[in-house]
Amino acid sequence: MLFKIIFNGFEHAKDILMSKIMKRKMKSCGTRVSLRPSTSVYLGVENLSLGNNVSIPRFSHIFCSRAPLTIGNNVIFGPSPTIVTGDHIIDCIGTPMFLYKKKGPEEDLPVVIEDDVWVGANVTILKGVTIGRGSVIAAGGVVNKSTPPYSISGGVPAKTIRFRFTIDQIIEHEKNIYPENERYTREKLEQIFAETKTKK
Repeated sequence: MLFKIIFNGFEHAKDILMSKIMKRKMKSCGTRVSLRPSTSVYLGVENLSLGNNVSIPRFSHIFCSRAPLTIGNNVIFGPSPTIVTGDHIIDCIGTPMFLYKKKGPEEDLPVVIEDDVWVGANVTILKGVTIGRGSVIAAGGVVNKSTPPYSISGGVPAKTIRFRFTIDQIIEHEKNIYPENERYTREKLEQIFAETKTKK
């Protein structure tokens, strides 16, 4: 019991120290940002931008060494997320994939996680994806395509299951959170709802 208390205290102190160092290296970092780097993997922190009120948990795997990762405000992560902004070339005839180092611009693409998003446990987010504002990604999902705002998505690969709110509810919700010039218009929301196929 005593050993566990001492170990947890040491790990917490190590996290605080490592977090301070990492935050200085980031492209940008907001306030009230919680990291657990002693038990996580971060590659490319200089390409990482974090908003305010972001908590990245233990056993996170973040790889953004070749393309940027941007995480907005008020973002929640469940345990063990993986976010990758890069990819490997798989059609390299005559060369093992491990040894093939040439990459085109399409192999590394930015990932954006917008404001007010909840990413569930063990979710993987791949290159070129934007997780729309107010979205939820269900536990275990593999996201290889962008998700619309205020949607709930899940599965492998992740598909939109439904929206969190009706259009009227989104409008009311955003009145309490965002300045007028940052809110979705009714017309834009109607367009998003019309264009989104939800999983039956």
